[in-house]
Amino acid sequence: MRNTSDPIKENSHVMNAQGGEKKVMKKILSVALSTAMAFSMFASVAFGDTAVTPQQQFDALKAKGIFNGYPDGTAGLDKEMTRAEFAKVITKLLGLKEITGVYSYNDKNYNAKNWAAPYIEAVTAAGIMEGKNVEKKIFDFNGKVTIAEMATILTRALDLEIPTETNNNAAAWAKGYVQAAINAGLIDANANFGANASRELLVGAAYSIDQAQSLKVESYTVSEAGKVVEFKISDGETVKVTLDKALEANKETEVKFTYKDKEFSEKVTYVVTAATKIEGATASNYKELVVKFDGEVDATTAENTANYTVSGRTFESATLSADKKSVTLLVEENTGNLPQQRDTNLVVKGVKNATATKTFDETVKFTAVDTQLPEVKSVQGLGTKALRVEFSEPVTSATAGNLANYKVNGQAISGFVKYTYPNIAFITTDLPVGEHTLTVSGVKDFAGFSASTAESKFTIAEDTTAPEITKITTNDLKKVVVEFNEPVKSVSSAYQTSSNKSATVSIKDNVVTLTFSDPNRLSLGESTVYLNGVTDYSNNSADRNAKVTPELDTIRPTVSGVTSKTVDGKTELTVEFSEKISTEDYNKVDNYVLKDSAGKIYTGKGFTTKGNPSVAPRYAVDKNSKNDETKVVLTSVGGTLPAGNYTLEVSGVRDQAAIGNTIIPQSVPFTLTQTGALETTAAWYNNDEANNEYQVYVQFNRPVATSGNGNALDVNKYDYVVTNATYKPFPASSTTVQLYNANTVLLTVSKEDVKDLQTASALRVVNVADTNGNFVDGTTVSFGSQTTSNVEVVTNSVYAKAQNKVEVKFKGELTFVNKSDFKFTGLSEESDFNITNQSVVDGNTVVEFTFAKDKAIAYNSGVTLTTETQDKIASADSVGRKLKAFSATVLDGIKPVFDKDADNAILASDTTVTLKFTENVKSNFTPAAYNVTVDGTKVNVTRAEANNKVLTLTLEKAVNAGQLVEVELVNNSTGSFVTDTNNNPAENFYASVKATN
Repeated sequence: MRNTSDPIKENSHVMNAQGGEKKVMKKILSVALSTAMAFSMFASVAFGDTAVTPQQQFDALKAKGIFNGYPDGTAGLDKEMTRAEFAKVITKLLGLKEITGVYSYNDKNYNAKNWAAPYIEAVTAAGIMEGKNVEKKIFDFNGKVTIAEMATILTRALDLEIPTETNNNAAAWAKGYVQAAINAGLIDANANFGANASRELLVGAAYSIDQAQSLKVESYTVSEAGKVVEFKISDGETVKVTLDKALEANKETEVKFTYKDKEFSEKVTYVVTAATKIEGATASNYKELVVKFDGEVDATTAENTANYTVSGRTFESATLSADKKSVTLLVEENTGNLPQQRDTNLVVKGVKNATATKTFDETVKFTAVDTQLPEVKSVQGLGTKALRVEFSEPVTSATAGNLANYKVNGQAISGFVKYTYPNIAFITTDLPVGEHTLTVSGVKDFAGFSASTAESKFTIAEDTTAPEITKITTNDLKKVVVEFNEPVKSVSSAYQTSSNKSATVSIKDNVVTLTFSDPNRLSLGESTVYLNGVTDYSNNSADRNAKVTPELDTIRPTVSGVTSKTVDGKTELTVEFSEKISTEDYNKVDNYVLKDSAGKIYTGKGFTTKGNPSVAPRYAVDKNSKNDETKVVLTSVGGTLPAGNYTLEVSGVRDQAAIGNTIIPQSVPFTLTQTGALETTAAWYNNDEANNEYQVYVQFNRPVATSGNGNALDVNKYDYVVTNATYKPFPASSTTVQLYNANTVLLTVSKEDVKDLQTASALRVVNVADTNGNFVDGTTVSFGSQTTSNVEVVTNSVYAKAQNKVEVKFKGELTFVNKSDFKFTGLSEESDFNITNQSVVDGNTVVEFTFAKDKAIAYNSGVTLTTETQDKIASADSVGRKLKAFSATVLDGIKPVFDKDADNAILASDTTVTLKFTENVKSNFTPAAYNVTVDGTKVNVTRAEANNKVLTLTLEKAVNAGQLVEVELVNNSTGSFVTDTNNNPAENFYASVKATN
């Protein structure tokens, strides 16, 4: 068995056999078929085939029409093979087209009555066989084929090397071919090569060829995450193929491999039913958002609305589709629409796939665009007293609940409408039995589009039966969902087991939800739920009951993440859980332990010596002033927490299931970023002539908030300043606000509404915060057109960080930095340079230039960085603002280094140790800065003095000649105990030397 994708070598072979015969093997009789024929044909004759008998081989070929047998029903295996028989078998094996009406040979009785003629003509036309006497056109269909002739065909077909020395008794013309077959182990060296080949031999050869041609893939399996495919072959063998690149889930891919010298190309699909990624999110109206996955997701987490976040919006429900591959999120009726016609972020966090092998935590962009009119999706008669109207999308209660918008049979109707959000209206009115027409007009969706006037046929029939229960479920002891076979108008009361264990009732279409208080909750076993006075819209009423056994929630809560922000000079840590957290556990301080980046318990500013919060945690408060029980807030005391990396350990917290599931202790890393004021770094406008509008860009130094008090998407927080210093607001009615990127806000406004914008000299921003709650300082920033606005270099930000490295900061995010825009002068030695790093830090672009020569910059040298003139600069940000031309002195940011390669780099004698540096240094003596040992014993440093490049340490006691003196400078980056003349702290170092006299 071979597992390779190497191509099969294909050859065309010509043989001049005894008697002048010439055979040209077709492409299909190349290596693959010849190999199979070789290993089976002669083995079955010379050595015997123990696996499949010749008779079994014959029977298999006969079933395919390749052999017919003799009239008496026998196979005739002991008979010799004729050229006619050979022609027929080759024709059948290769699927050649039989040719009738053509007779190319002059043999006696070679005519239409000759059974072999169509086959002889077929192999002749294919160039596989020729007549024995070409000149006289004699085929000799009754002639025989010798073993030597067949061996020669095999040798040529297999491209076997013909040896120069032979040791066999074949005829002279065949010795080389026969010897090649013997050397390859294909035939016995003692065979009678001049003997005629028998039908048994032909059957064996044909069977092997047929098997080789018939090989096919019966099935395959994919394993190891799409990296391995195992193919089951028709001969019972399995081929394992390891791929260089794993298959993409649920995508048909072509996989090639070679088996028994036959090349296979199979289309394979790595079927993954569990979701591996979010394909996207779409919104075709302003109340519903559909999240699509590439596979199935877990129903419990997928239908948890807390796992989806769109800034400033609250979802009423999350409904999983029947195929479990998409979730429809419904925005609460009275909490606003989805943001319209702009890129919006949807955060999906905590949704698991069907096998729980992946938990999604990512942000997906969507754009809500409603271009369709609402339509009547269906009309259903509910007996003779009501009808149910369902719309194609969410519609407003004011219009869908207005009886004047409905007519039956062209006539206004009396009665009333009960609207059920998002898209169902129940119209109560008396209607006779029969077919009717409903006309709807004036019903609007949340984009303000009115349903087109349309007529819908419906039928009214008598309804004398009260609603029946079709399904009852509960996965909690406090809530039961009961589905009925028709819409329910009302339920008078409900309870479980006994009437004193009552429930509150809510009805939506045909679904009744019963909610029990904790004392009235269900038992763990089977309970009977009673609903009294279940009434439909035909006023049929009955008492119903059903048994239900809770399928309890057994999923433990997890921490989805920890975020931080600054509020009123304090740090708020928000711990977000995968589900609602128990009211008994959320505020227990022992359930939370804060640790610093070193893994040590953090104490101070609101945290005890055990790392527990000193103030009881609280639930977060959502925008509707309700507790958000999936989020718990920990607050610092007496100031903000220092910026840095932290870990919060959470344990002992249960969810709100009737029998609470306790969290597995979890350590969650998070980072506290800077707490300084948010800065407005730049503002400019683009004059969009085509759309008669201005696009105003406001850039900040950090990502900005899109919700809460610091929401940057509030148009009222921006004013432009005209030449007379008057602050003018952007009109809220015609200005759209959206994020251009995380730290840039884009305002789009009609020119008609801000006719004086081009005269503005500045722009003011107020009450905008970053994502950590740090608010803007409220100062103005210069303002002008995009063509005159440039990205400037930060003052005094051009530093040499090493003798071959310069770092520069620019105000804003340069997306393209062109090396040719820059030139360095004053180098100690001329050197080419490259841009080796580019990043954005606190809203500034940091660019690193590295020189090819290690010492291109001398210490304290006057190197200058200049740019091309403004008209030649190509470096720009994402909206095309060019870098502003500048010239700046390269400041010294090179750290002094202990010069270990210098002569007498360190010397120790008597009570002093001297150390040499790469440049002049200064000393700010602190004893703790130095660790000095003499023969392993610590010795204190009493003084440290610098003179030019030499630092001299004075020890508290003298050292003796030959003693090992070790010196280490520690924590110098923060203490600056040793600096150069420009106050760059020296690098920490270790040095040792044997003391002298």
